Amino acid sequence: MKKLVIELCCVIALAACGNGKEQKTVEEDAMAKALLQGVWINDETELPLMRIEGDTIYYADPQNIPVSFKIIRDTMYVYGNHTVTYKIDRQTEYSFWFHSLADEIIKLHKSENPEDILAFDNKEVEVIPTTEVVKKDSVVMYKGTRYRGYVYVNPSTMKVVRSSYSEGGISVDNVYYDNVIHICVYEGRRMLYGKDITKKAFAGIFPEDILSQMILADMNFMGVDNKGYQYQATLRVPESSVYSLADITIGFDNRIDIKKCGIIPLFTYSCFLA
Repeated sequence: MKKLVIELCCVIALAACGNGKEQKTVEEDAMAKALLQGVWINDETELPLMRIEGDTIYYADPQNIPVSFKIIRDTMYVYGNHTVTYKIDRQTEYSFWFHSLADEIIKLHKSENPEDILAFDNKEVEVIPTTEVVKKDSVVMYKGTRYRGYVYVNPSTMKVVRSSYSEGGISVDNVYYDNVIHICVYEGRRMLYGKDITKKAFAGIFPEDILSQMILADMNFMGVDNKGYQYQATLRVPESSVYSLADITIGFDNRIDIKKCGIIPLFTYSCFLA
């Protein structure tokens, strides 16, 4: 339960991270940015955390997307999937301390070991796979007629960027592949309906800031009733327990209607707070 609440808080907090809007009239601190150039080591772990080159931060984890940044006064603005701000506590030529999003002070020192740059050799971001090809079929009876519903979950090359917290409370962006799900309904050998469903079908059903971080994870054929063929879709934030359900009704005239079932963790979250 606690893990679920934390995951949900991360999604909501990062989706709302518009708090990092600097004044356009305030100039960037070029000297502070120049001091940050190089590889920075975490004081606690003695492992490379990030490499700063020009206007870009590269993380040691190859699954984290490089991000641009600025320093204005005592604040570092990081421009990833969302704009995030970090208050700077201390900066010298060889030390850099700042407040993480978890309000902990991250203490870094500049590397003097040339081999530390090897931690950033992989210049291409690793895209995290979310699923394999899945085929499902179900048989139902309705008014004496036998229907068979098929679901094919197919990985695609469509990318989804998900923002999350690292263990140290730093906002990082990871890339995942989304799915295309093919659904079809048969009566005997006659196909009554067939269509590829992508996440775009759910635009307007869920808030865009949440939907943008979700993948179309799964689909189930629920049956046939007087309204048509019934499917239920699962949209999920990758590598988390945060997911939403949507009911899909395909009328006998082949018109499609999608309704939100609810965001499951929001219910759990509100109950937890109560």
